[in-house]
Amino acid sequence: MLRSGLLILLLIFTSLSQARIIEINDAKSLTYHLQHAQSGDQLQLKAGLYQGHFNVDKTLSIFSLEQVTIDALGEGSAFTVSAPDVTIAGLKIENWGADHYESDAAVLGLKGADRLHVSNNEMSGDGFGIYASEVKDIEITANVIKGNLELFKLDRGDGIHLRHVHFAVINDNVISQVRDGVYLESTESSKVFGNRFFDQQYGIHYMYSKFDEAANNQSYRVDGGYALMNSEQIHLHHNKVWQALDFGILLNMTKASLVESNKVEQIINPAQEVMPGKEGKGIFIYGARDNSVRGNRFSHCDIGFYMAMGGEGNRVYENLFIDNFSQVKYVGDKLLEWSKDGRGNYWSGYLGWDHNLDGIGNTPYRPNDNIDKLFWLYPEASFLMDSPIVAVLRWVDRQFELGDANGIIDSYPLLQ
Repeated sequence: MLRSGLLILLLIFTSLSQARIIEINDAKSLTYHLQHAQSGDQLQLKAGLYQGHFNVDKTLSIFSLEQVTIDALGEGSAFTVSAPDVTIAGLKIENWGADHYESDAAVLGLKGADRLHVSNNEMSGDGFGIYASEVKDIEITANVIKGNLELFKLDRGDGIHLRHVHFAVINDNVISQVRDGVYLESTESSKVFGNRFFDQQYGIHYMYSKFDEAANNQSYRVDGGYALMNSEQIHLHHNKVWQALDFGILLNMTKASLVESNKVEQIINPAQEVMPGKEGKGIFIYGARDNSVRGNRFSHCDIGFYMAMGGEGNRVYENLFIDNFSQVKYVGDKLLEWSKDGRGNYWSGYLGWDHNLDGIGNTPYRPNDNIDKLFWLYPEASFLMDSPIVAVLRWVDRQFELGDANGIIDSYPLLQ
């Protein structure tokens, strides 16, 4: 797949450019031509091992159609790019440094590396796979990026780390054994499509970003799938996450974002004794407001929807909550309506009727009651949860609720 994609890329280069194609046979020749080639030239690496560190300070295409290994000798970055319109494609890059402060990476994009294109490479190392800062229009496509599973998770570099980058496109990459698959800090208008993430902390991690979009990504065997932190106007849709420990989707101090049509399954903390707050959460909203959560599927999680610390100002409707151990956990003092325009959510535990056959339950659904809150406060009593006396107490609670109403209510629960 990598080679066929690269061949198409090469044909495009050849047809659109009259620049020279220069054959490179060893590291010394590569260093020489990086210094002396003309802007726009294409450096075609022949098969072999190329050891060292390579600076790209002019517009060049560096590629191979053969088995080429770039070895950075365990320190620094393999390629450091400071010129615009550079392409790096079809290479195997390994053994770069692990210094996060110096941003050691297989490909390090510095200011001025606008329109950097990195595609069809295989990267394996301890630091960042691709790191770019203060650039725009970067494209990262069809790379395989692998970190070091022997390192403590937070000591690894991110697969792709972009900082102050505008208009990035990240698609069809496979990223594993890193810290975060894609980390986007203070980015704008990025698009992250069709990537696969596993064996890492988070699949995609947004921080102080806005106007970004992520779709059709897959995350599994992760701590968390998709983390939106202190960001705004993020569109997260049609992604999948399963086998996560902490959360499928996190909205932390994030606003005006749309989370829709995602599939979140098996978010479970496997520990025998799970501390309160450490449960696996399908979606976790913490201090986030003015977001829409609609059309998602949350199933087979410890908690389907967890809300805390001022996360009340969000719209939640047309989601599916299926066979979660607890459908919702919200301990607050407000009554929140989870429906919009007469359409609520589907709840696998809802036992109501639909007399007029409009697909909407006749009675509102309350996913939490005062008995649930007692179990949250006193988890050691959870073994009583399915006992007959608790069922009676729930019925009494519904008939004679004392004090002001609070919690979650879905006035129009969906039956399909």
